[in-house]
Amino acid sequence: MSATVLNRMLARAARELIDGQTVNLGIGLPTKVPSFLGPGITVCIHSENGIAGMGPKACCDQADRNLIDAGGNYVTAVAGTSYFDSATSFGLIRGGHLDLTILGAFEVACNGDLANWIIPGKFTPGMGGAMELAQKARRVVVLTTHMDKNGNPKLVERCSFPLTAVSCVDRIITDLAVIDVTPSGFLLRELAEGVSVEAVRAKTLAPLAIAEELETY
Repeated sequence: MSATVLNRMLARAARELIDGQTVNLGIGLPTKVPSFLGPGITVCIHSENGIAGMGPKACCDQADRNLIDAGGNYVTAVAGTSYFDSATSFGLIRGGHLDLTILGAFEVACNGDLANWIIPGKFTPGMGGAMELAQKARRVVVLTTHMDKNGNPKLVERCSFPLTAVSCVDRIITDLAVIDVTPSGFLLRELAEGVSVEAVRAKTLAPLAIAEELETY
């Protein structure tokens, strides 16, 4: 994926964050989203290992070995950062206090099922907080490439990988499109610049309805 396409995806995902929200960002692409927030947008970034109010990732020469996010990355703190144990952190998640989570995915089904924690036969360190986040955040957005490394569509009629959570995804942002999950299935809302409806349909293994007014990002 080119830097231009990647930056466009991240910038589009950043538009999902609303000033004043408390959000959790999954491992991988989602952690890069805050760098693309617009002016005047301030959010509280939560990490399930016990931080609320994370700043940008720390440079290697300035890293505090005691300050990491749930993915093991060195991070910084901002004014008002809070620290707490994992029981309190997951209590915040389970209590429905997170406005938004942005997660990666291996597959998303047209009913909103999410598979993002394991590919059978490959090593994984564990599900982590994904199961809790996917079930309990008020809004779940998936940020992922439309196809996997082998050229297989990630947006499918039914997930073939073990599920993280059922019927949890609200919106999917990929390198090709922005697609909502509705009671009737996938609904194409926006197209990436230079991408056609036909190209998205060809790379989506599920019925795809088209919004009356398509936008471009």
